[in-house]
Amino acid sequence: MRTAFIFASLGLLAAAGWVAAYDLDDRWLLAPVTALILLGLYDVLQTRHAIWRNYPVVGHLRWVMESLRPYVQQYFIESDTSGMPINRMFRSIVYQRAKNARDTLPYGTRVDTYRDGYEWMAHSLGAIEVTEVDPDLRVMIGGPQCRHPYRASIFNISALSFGALSPNAIRALNAGARLRGFAHNTGEGGISPYHLEGGGDLVWQIGTGYFGCRDRHGCFDPARFRDRAALPAVKMIELKLSQGAKPGHGGILPAAKNTPEVARIRGVPPGIEIVSPATHRTFTSPIGLLEFIARLRELADGKPVGFKLAVGEPHEFVAICKAMVKTGIYPDFITVDGGEGGSGAAPLEYSNSVGMPLREALALVVDCLVGYGLKPHIRVIASGKILSAFHLVKNLALGADACNSARGMMLALGCVHSLSCNTNRCPTGVATQNPALYRGLVVRDKARRVANYHAKTLHAVADLLTSAGLRHPCGLQRHHIYRRIDQARVRRYDEIFPPLEAGCLRQGYVPPRLAEAVARARADSFLPA
Repeated sequence: MRTAFIFASLGLLAAAGWVAAYDLDDRWLLAPVTALILLGLYDVLQTRHAIWRNYPVVGHLRWVMESLRPYVQQYFIESDTSGMPINRMFRSIVYQRAKNARDTLPYGTRVDTYRDGYEWMAHSLGAIEVTEVDPDLRVMIGGPQCRHPYRASIFNISALSFGALSPNAIRALNAGARLRGFAHNTGEGGISPYHLEGGGDLVWQIGTGYFGCRDRHGCFDPARFRDRAALPAVKMIELKLSQGAKPGHGGILPAAKNTPEVARIRGVPPGIEIVSPATHRTFTSPIGLLEFIARLRELADGKPVGFKLAVGEPHEFVAICKAMVKTGIYPDFITVDGGEGGSGAAPLEYSNSVGMPLREALALVVDCLVGYGLKPHIRVIASGKILSAFHLVKNLALGADACNSARGMMLALGCVHSLSCNTNRCPTGVATQNPALYRGLVVRDKARRVANYHAKTLHAVADLLTSAGLRHPCGLQRHHIYRRIDQARVRRYDEIFPPLEAGCLRQGYVPPRLAEAVARARADSFLPA
């Protein structure tokens, strides 16, 4: 190819020169021909890419086609149910509900109802009218040690940090939350001015980097925490132990997104990649965790304080339960993040192969809380690829009291699934700090879409409840959900995840599936006994 390039270049140059010599108006042809020849010479001489050296100029087509591949795949090749990480069927239902457009499905399901893993909800011949259910479904969050409980929607915005998301995206999410009266989790990047502009309720997340409440050494600063926690918009505080996208790793903010403004809000140097520590500095044991939660609650004047985690070793969560029993200190809520979660940058191995998926993690957390008699004091929030009403219903049936969604809310903002969240080149202005891109996101319009998505999803939840003869999500039980295990077996959730009797783990009755975790768990250490 290099020899062919040399002859082609000479031929093109001669042809362009001949045309220019006889027609002065066509001299401009020399410019693109010269540019292509110079590019080819560079390709031949450079040493980084073998394809460029062997196929000068035309070798660049590989990179062009590779950059177009996600878009060609999404728009022309994938089916309604085959796309990943979120398929077109669920993207479409979010878009339709956000735009207040028709969201019904013609001609029956496009899902293979006989495939392994297919799930469905049992309806009742005693179904009731949806008008008998209040569509504004809510739950009170705040245990016996909380002085200011929060009446939360069962569907809220999951952790999305300013920095990962643009100023206009944060503005629109918060304004949408205010329109419908649901909560907006700040993510671990701290409380930015854009979180406060819309007037929506905030759940302030504190991560291992303590952004927004850290001293110059990166340690927790109680005075700064108290000042920010006192903001009227802050309704709850969430201490992040780990997250589903990269559990045991810590958050990642790419250098391109770490602008001077983002750095100032987080209290870090600008222009460098920010990787949060994998663990907290303020405690090293389950008892230490609970004592820190009690300290945060006191500093926050009694507002609800909870923690978020992606489950790894089961005995570690059992250890936290044992520490609650020993100390009498309870978090007001626990957010369970599934290993399928993630809305920003994460290493492939962590996204694909670390952390317990949501359904298994949620069942474990709820069972342990029930088994130790702690569930009446603590609300459980599920997070991880929750997009539709049935996703909410499945998790509520497993024992969650509410659900959070990050990617669903991003789609409602206008995200087109371009998979460029970690590049600062998000074409819709959602996940970028580039003003030229995020100015295209019109806050008022997108805030209304976020509110529409929330309202229509909750209406669909109410519809599903009434089909089962229920008036509130608290009536959902595991026996309401079925799963096809294989072609010969169907099981209810209560058979796959057998519920525990209240207090049984305190009384010494330990089912075999939890025996090892209970035996290894220690209230004074995350390490196994």
